[in-house]
Amino acid sequence: MKLEKTTILGAGGWGTALSMLWAKKRHDILLWGNNPSRVERLRQNRENSDYLPGIRIPDSIGLTSDLKDCAAADLIVFVTPSTALRAIATRLREVITNDRAVLLSCTKGIEHGTGMRMSEILHEIFPGHAIAVLSGPNLAVEVSRDLPTATVLACSQSEYAAELQKYLGSARFRIYTGEELTGIELGGALKNIFAIAAGASDGLGLGDNSKAALVTRSLAEMIRLGTAMGGNLRTFYGLSGAGDLIATCFSRLSRNRRVGEQLGRGQSLPQITSSMQMVAEGIPTTKSAYECARKLKIDTPIIDQVYALLYEGKAPTQAMQELLGRDQKAERI
Repeated sequence: MKLEKTTILGAGGWGTALSMLWAKKRHDILLWGNNPSRVERLRQNRENSDYLPGIRIPDSIGLTSDLKDCAAADLIVFVTPSTALRAIATRLREVITNDRAVLLSCTKGIEHGTGMRMSEILHEIFPGHAIAVLSGPNLAVEVSRDLPTATVLACSQSEYAAELQKYLGSARFRIYTGEELTGIELGGALKNIFAIAAGASDGLGLGDNSKAALVTRSLAEMIRLGTAMGGNLRTFYGLSGAGDLIATCFSRLSRNRRVGEQLGRGQSLPQITSSMQMVAEGIPTTKSAYECARKLKIDTPIIDQVYALLYEGKAPTQAMQELLGRDQKAERI
């Protein structure tokens, strides 16, 4: 496997942070953004002020808004919003020239309507390419500041995983290899829903006991739905499951937790989203996961209440009361 040129699709906070991380390893990095005027501002200012203010983008990182510039890369990293991944991948298919390129998804979501994971979408569009996924408790601001981080990576061609681990990992970005793509992706996607619930708990001022219980039961719910969707039980106890769940539910840097907190304080979803620069993946993923749970007949009380908050206008106090008012029972995963 040749890994000389890396393209990162998505110039948001996470895509920019990854480009800076891997540029430190002296990799040939090209960062693509969909908005030409915004990419030009990045090129002139060498700062992604919308997402990572005050952190300089090294001159060694190339910047483009033309997908044709990405066509010959050996490693193509998808860091787009989940709702845009299919469209961007379809556009890339028309120009890609390297039929041996490895495609790495760092996007956390589940496609609405199909219930497909991001790697499944990429495999459908690029059936002849190796598909890898990377997920974990990886807050973009901390990665961009070179704070120690761990994550997990798996590849559809398992023999490539160790090479990607060596190529992308470092002392400050420790990569573990995983056994399967499904659980890694589902852990990263589902935790965003539970972060909204945790944020609502914060907004309502329910305290640490309540939040700890909520996060613990969220893990049980993640496992219940995630294994029904094909994930391996052990994966959900790892970095992409429990690890990412903890970081996203408790960190002040988590945009999904922040959405929940603002809901808990009485703001409406349109008010919250209109003031956000970043995409909160938990919002579309809640709808997708709710649909998947209905199809699979899986009990998901926390997801159901977050869905009601986001899409049915339920009051946070009512949602929390209904969760707490459920029949008492034995603790089970």
